[in-house]
Amino acid sequence: MLYLYQIILYQPIYNGLVFFHNIIPWHDLGISIIILTIILKLILYPLSAKSLKSQKALQSLEPKMKVLQEKYKDNKQELAKATMELYKQEKVSPFSSCLPLLLQFPFLIAIYQAMRAVVANKGFELLYPFVKNPGTINAISFGFLDLSKPNIILAVLAGLAQFLQTKMLPTSVPPKSAGAGAKDEGQMAMVNKQMQYMMPLFTVFIGASLPAGLTLYWFFTTLLTIGQQWLVFKKPIAA
Repeated sequence: MLYLYQIILYQPIYNGLVFFHNIIPWHDLGISIIILTIILKLILYPLSAKSLKSQKALQSLEPKMKVLQEKYKDNKQELAKATMELYKQEKVSPFSSCLPLLLQFPFLIAIYQAMRAVVANKGFELLYPFVKNPGTINAISFGFLDLSKPNIILAVLAGLAQFLQTKMLPTSVPPKSAGAGAKDEGQMAMVNKQMQYMMPLFTVFIGASLPAGLTLYWFFTTLLTIGQQWLVFKKPIAA
């Protein structure tokens, strides 16, 4: 399994970083990271778009969900049964938005490890025959940014981008009426609101401890995700 991971994910990403570094006139690793980020985002677009569309579809069911919660507010078993029936009737799965995201995790791990190796000038033995060994790669990008060391400013920018991305996601508004359904949805809304602030803070905390090359990737992939969310949430759901 580890061998397949290296051949299918890690090695192509590592070679991509070195390849773009070699062909860019300025041999700038930061630009290489941005180019690879765009390419990987395009490759993963079907998965992330499916996840976002599933979130939008679930959001569109909220009025019907609130009716069920009011109807079965004193019977959680019937509420659960009616909810699953609604999902089946509307052909929406509550887990459909999670699976595509889970499938992206191996890519994220491979990107993390490849970038860490590149900024440390390690792993050149894994280069394909058509990718020239650069000998050493200068971690200074754009003339001032050391991608091998943490950068708090870049971490803050990544956190702000994360906040904007989370803010764009559809959120539930708890119903004003009392009852078990209202209480559960109110708790869900509270968790969602907390995540809007916790995720950006977590991003800043982690980004401030990682090499700036990884934070640069996270910043740009978040910006691209914001654009993707805007496109998906703007378009109506296909029937």
